[in-house]
Amino acid sequence: MAENIENKESQFDSNKMDTIVALAKRRGFVYPSSEIYGGFVGVYDYGPYGTELANNIKQAWWKAMVQDEENIVGLDTAIFMHPKVWEASGHVGGFADPLVECKVCNTRSRADHLLEDVNVFADEKMSSEDINALFDEHRKEIACPKCGQKDFGEVKHFNLLVQSNLGNFSNDWGKEPTYLRGETAQGIYINFKQVLDTMRVKVPFGIAQIGKAFRNEISPRQYIFRKREFEQMEMQMFVKPEDDMGVYETWRAKRWQYYIDLGFDESHLKWHEHENLVFYAKAAWDIEYKFPFGFKELEGLHARGNYDLTQHQLYSGKDMGYLDPATNEKYIPHVVEASVGLDRTFLAVLCEFYNEDELNGEKRVVMRFPRALAPIKVAVFPLLKNKPELVAKAREVFAMLKKEMRAEFDDNGNVGKRYRRQDEIGTPHCVTIDFDTLGEEKPELKDTVTVRDRDTGEQTRVYINDLTKTLIGG
Repeated sequence: MAENIENKESQFDSNKMDTIVALAKRRGFVYPSSEIYGGFVGVYDYGPYGTELANNIKQAWWKAMVQDEENIVGLDTAIFMHPKVWEASGHVGGFADPLVECKVCNTRSRADHLLEDVNVFADEKMSSEDINALFDEHRKEIACPKCGQKDFGEVKHFNLLVQSNLGNFSNDWGKEPTYLRGETAQGIYINFKQVLDTMRVKVPFGIAQIGKAFRNEISPRQYIFRKREFEQMEMQMFVKPEDDMGVYETWRAKRWQYYIDLGFDESHLKWHEHENLVFYAKAAWDIEYKFPFGFKELEGLHARGNYDLTQHQLYSGKDMGYLDPATNEKYIPHVVEASVGLDRTFLAVLCEFYNEDELNGEKRVVMRFPRALAPIKVAVFPLLKNKPELVAKAREVFAMLKKEMRAEFDDNGNVGKRYRRQDEIGTPHCVTIDFDTLGEEKPELKDTVTVRDRDTGEQTRVYINDLTKTLIGG
């Protein structure tokens, strides 16, 4: 089934996207990987502030999914797993995207993405015959993104699993191949019984994991939205078969509220229902975010039935059944999945909290991160760097604060420029140590500092002894 994509949703705000990409590099959030060698397509590195932001996003997710829940535990499974895991999951046989090659310049592209560029939607589960028929219908409209010609070959499905020679000491990679994991969920499924046997859990319970995954994307694009090496945050809830849809709706509500609680504008989020479900699924909805290139999937919520555990039982020969201690009934639990990409969340956070405004007659760029996500919680300044007594006191305050939160010391340039630097990385508060802190002219202000609020620009005097409590409470 194909449908035209609404122009309103497919509009590309190139100015905003370019601005965010430039800011992310300039301020140390995201770097192109291997840039000194010309870069490496589909791979990016997080810079110092990006690493802090990514860690804070992971901590926020972990708190919501594990710490705040009574019946969810965490795992950290290996990137490499037995090759049969991927046969059982269906990745070896069916984990593929539609590839098409330009006959003029030999550039390979995803056929569904090229169709999307001409406002035609191709369902990701289309057969080779169906997507070729759809592509043929629009060949005259589709241009190669590299050379601009409209001369393509046949659409073919290309498997996305990344092969490795781990443990293979021959020159034949096709012999007994191993794979870098294509998703983190399989590590959860194959450890289901071990968690059940070693932890005090009973159905319903969940297992959460954050970890790297790898996909040989045909045409990575849209910055860090679609990468070849990426990080997933996934939770699988194991439930009684008759309870799965009730649990599913509960988690749909929880995950929507999660983004609202983080500070996202609700009008920038929407639900998208999958119309063409895989045969074993009972429901699949995505939470989409309004990126500069339109509404795109941020998180997927899926009612997967008992397919995953059943497949691993079949391929491993191990019993994946659960004996209910209350009813003495044995069954294979159904799975409710919540799956989100760290990198997509990272990009959504950059887009959502990027802001340009005017403060005291001066235009500025400010990242209005929630305090929990902000890479740096507070910056400490001496008013003047050439006054040893101010620098010494500022160092003392900085040493105190960095024990409690991620803090940064900055004495480079005038205070106004320092404020602007901190605004651009989203630091909620700046603390300035001035001559009043020393109490030389106004003894009543001794041991007070100026605390400046990022969002309002307002400045207040706070006693050093009350500083930590003020900043955390703020």
